Amino acid sequence: MKSLQTNLKKISEALNTTSANGRVYHYTRPKDPGKSWVVWAEDSEAVSFRADNYKHEQQIHGTIDAFTQVEYDPLLDEIQEALNNLQNVAWALLSVQYEDDTKLIHYEWEFNVV
Repeated sequence: MKSLQTNLKKISEALNTTSANGRVYHYTRPKDPGKSWVVWAEDSEAVSFRADNYKHEQQIHGTIDAFTQVEYDPLLDEIQEALNNLQNVAWALLSVQYEDDTKLIHYEWEFNVV
């Protein structure tokens, strides 16, 4: 079984290959991150495999949230491309919302890292 940290670092590294590089945050964001940024976090263990009283495979579930002021921001395709290029990572776009209070477009993906 791979290390938990090793599996999570590949999410961070993939997101940092996008144009959001330098504006990718784990759990929280700074007060004024700019026109677009990404926040990601792991939140639970998903389906895992045990045999002979030993965990052989562990899936970690999490979310990736992208916030932008730019309609049709190329960053969104870059995030999906970065996720597609990862091995042993399943992902899905969960929602797209416009937030009136902040005037931001909020995209949310979920991921499972094996």
